[in-house]
Amino acid sequence: MRTFIIGDVHGMAVELSNLMTTLNPSADDHIVFVGDLVDKGDDSVSVVGMVRDMAENEPFSVVLVEGNHEDKHKRFRRNLTLRPEVAAQQAERQPELAAITAGLSKEDMAFLDTAVPFHRVVEHGILVVHGGIPGDMMTFPQSVEEAMAFTGKAKRRMEKILRTRVIDAETGKFIGLGKETEADPFWADVFDGRFGHVVFGHEPFMDGVAHFPHATGIDTGAVFGGRLTAMVVDADGERSFVSVPSRKMAEPRQV
Repeated sequence: MRTFIIGDVHGMAVELSNLMTTLNPSADDHIVFVGDLVDKGDDSVSVVGMVRDMAENEPFSVVLVEGNHEDKHKRFRRNLTLRPEVAAQQAERQPELAAITAGLSKEDMAFLDTAVPFHRVVEHGILVVHGGIPGDMMTFPQSVEEAMAFTGKAKRRMEKILRTRVIDAETGKFIGLGKETEADPFWADVFDGRFGHVVFGHEPFMDGVAHFPHATGIDTGAVFGGRLTAMVVDADGERSFVSVPSRKMAEPRQV
């Protein structure tokens, strides 16, 4: 039994198809997506359909960890019903929201709504999140069900794992994009492993998989001309990486 953890796809349907062919998962394997299936690339609708089809029809299991782009689309779909004037403003600022939503089936949308805030590969001490762990987060939910029951401040605090990149050098608190200073570190540089080894996306590393003492970044920038990467965790917990190039690059490679 293996676990494949796949980095940010961002609408790169051809690359995802190539990666799945290369991985060739068997019935007892597990596929975990770190989120951000959609936006930026040229075929988000096909990517969602492909992943949903895997989840519904393939013998292996599929988990979608929610990324900030899934969250953005979820909010847009909710606003279409509850606050259409807000949805109209969102669509004006970001036309891809309406364009992608129009292409998705009801089944696609329902599948996206099954995304979870994190996933644990318990037997190997791995925690999969989309973004990162704020330095001031001292506890972490034991189960997805616990996290999804959060409301108010606890929910907002949990949502930061979708977006964390840089944290405050003194307090460890989440810092919004563009508000950081040169003194503020990337979260994984200072993460102490308190919740296990974290595998994450969100931040594209164009030079390849990024290794930190207690974390691994597997968004290798497929949508920017890099590669689409999967971490492969075998039954003994050994980790390796398989990647395929974006259409601008050369042949697939295995490392």
